[in-house]
Amino acid sequence: MAVLPLFPLGTVLVPGAQLPLQVFEPRYLQLLSDLVEQQDERPPVFGVVAIREGFEVGEDGVRALYPVGCAARLTHAAALGEGLFLIVSTGTSRFHLDAVDETADTPYLRGLVTWLGEPLGDPGAVADLAARLRTELSRYRADVGAEPLEPPDDPAALAYWTPQAMTLDLGDRQLLLASSDTEARLRLALQLVRRERAVLDSLGAVGRPPEPPVNLN
Repeated sequence: MAVLPLFPLGTVLVPGAQLPLQVFEPRYLQLLSDLVEQQDERPPVFGVVAIREGFEVGEDGVRALYPVGCAARLTHAAALGEGLFLIVSTGTSRFHLDAVDETADTPYLRGLVTWLGEPLGDPGAVADLAARLRTELSRYRADVGAEPLEPPDDPAALAYWTPQAMTLDLGDRQLLLASSDTEARLRLALQLVRRERAVLDSLGAVGRPPEPPVNLN
């Protein structure tokens, strides 16, 4: 079990994805300061967990968190003005949030976490699912009028890339993050993109092209 500073958000971070954030709340300014000051001793990493109930802003805004989150490594930080910073982080590893550290002496939450591995599943099934998912994602983006994108070759990266290629709500993105292995994640991603294409076909509508999320906190 490890201790990780937490940054609850109204979005889901997955391994390999970039996360830009505007930081202005005092508790998260302190988190940023602590990460920078301690980077000679440990990597500047914090945990992103999606909010199940509540809001990002406010001392009592968060009421419940999802149990699986993603570590974020701070890569860039820039001051935009007094008390306002833009930071960019990259998702690295998944973790299970076992508990919130009630003994923490910081203004921000700290979590007691267990790191989660990235098992593959059946190699043959993974290769087949990845090929089908690439095809369906290409068709989805054509359906919504979005420009073509080059999907990752690696099946694990492809499964995590799905929320960047199509519009998914927080619950669907959380299910992808929490999937037990790459095979299960690819199966779920394939179901989601086919569901969205079926909705578009049945309504005769053109969906909204996906946009990179920017979170203001």
